[in-house]
Amino acid sequence: MKHISKDDIVKIPSGVTVTVKSRVVTVTGPRGTLSRDLRHVQVDIQRPKKGQLRVVVWQGGRKHVACIRTVCSHIENLIKGVTVGFEYKLRYVYAHFPISVNINKEGGFVEVRNFLGEKVARKVPIHDGVEVSQSAAQKDELVLIGNDIDKVSQSAAAIQQSTRVRNKDIRKFLDGIYVSSKGNVVKEF
Repeated sequence: MKHISKDDIVKIPSGVTVTVKSRVVTVTGPRGTLSRDLRHVQVDIQRPKKGQLRVVVWQGGRKHVACIRTVCSHIENLIKGVTVGFEYKLRYVYAHFPISVNINKEGGFVEVRNFLGEKVARKVPIHDGVEVSQSAAQKDELVLIGNDIDKVSQSAAAIQQSTRVRNKDIRKFLDGIYVSSKGNVVKEF
């Protein structure tokens, strides 16, 4: 059954400006500017009042109406990124061979060495806009910080996937680098 119109509202907090031009959403806040191209989704993005964004679908079926919430979530993630940022923490887990991680800031990659005693170094590229550092408070921990949740989470996933155990029993060989926590850079908001 087609719906004549369905909509959802995204609230814009003070201190954040959102501009929409041809379904390209640009959000500017205290931590910087993020942009997202939503031209592939056929929705109407309107501004009914100051501090609100309305996402509308006209004559949509069930799957087309489901895109409303997806677009709203993307916009809310952009707003959250420019206000509080995103932080992922990864822990090294090893039983016998200590994993060594070197961060190359100029090259934009992380180098994982001595995983399961292997001599080969694994180079994992890090997305632009993501800052990687060793944790000062915790031993064997990486901290990834950035404004764009897609780039931060994809970089964390790439590091975790680079240390997958292959051709061994994964119940016994639990070594690797795993995401231990996800949070925000600005704790109080």
